[in-house]
Amino acid sequence: MKSNSQPIKLFVVVAFSCTSLLVSLTPVLAKPTLSSSLSDRNAKTTLAQATTFNQPPLPPGPPPGGRVRGGAKRGEPICPLTKPKLTALVPFTESADSVINVWGQTTLERPSWFFYVPYTKNSPYEVEFVLQDQDSNEISRPLIALPDKPGVISVSLPSTAPALALNKQYRWFFTINCNKQTISPPTFVEGVIVRVELNPTVVKKLQTPELLKQYAIYAENGIWYDALTILAQLRQKNPKDAALQAEWRHLLNQIHLDDIAPEPILSKQP
Repeated sequence: MKSNSQPIKLFVVVAFSCTSLLVSLTPVLAKPTLSSSLSDRNAKTTLAQATTFNQPPLPPGPPPGGRVRGGAKRGEPICPLTKPKLTALVPFTESADSVINVWGQTTLERPSWFFYVPYTKNSPYEVEFVLQDQDSNEISRPLIALPDKPGVISVSLPSTAPALALNKQYRWFFTINCNKQTISPPTFVEGVIVRVELNPTVVKKLQTPELLKQYAIYAENGIWYDALTILAQLRQKNPKDAALQAEWRHLLNQIHLDDIAPEPILSKQP
């Protein structure tokens, strides 16, 4: 009997020690932070598969039309051919008669737009962004500079620009003129943005402090610009995070811009 008492006591002590260790770790594991959840492999997989962007139906009235890839209104643009082309990071649909409609929703009074720009500041090209109201009146023309290297840039309305009104269609143009000495047509992308108001239930869900949850809520409710802006900001703050890279690819794949997903996100434009 004496010979068996030591192993039994040792087992009890070890078991008690392990139990105490698990109890001491439980509060830490029960409250994951954003960074800790992103570092978990299962969390990464869930993040990349769970978020679906639900494209809302076209706004009432005439179809918005537009262009998501760089092109010209007439003739061939003088700008050098690149792959990928100048691209607007905006959802688009194609109707049965091959008409492209480029448009998205926001809840913000002064949202941000994102574009893949293949040309750099070393090129003597002129670039401009113009926002118009439904009557083609110019609302804003913020200053834009070509980036240091090809990549995705963001363009925001300045604080002095009028706020977007609810449920009104605004048309935007992002244009690059590669030869201002000739009448050659510039390359451009074009689309429509509409500011909407979310229902109280969704607004309550957005009160979460977790940006990834906010991103998912916006995407699932068809609010493209807000979802994209949050995800882009998270990627800029965590450029090496594999989970965010996967989610960025997943989001752009849903709007058929998978060729833009590997391109870097550059510093924000003024």
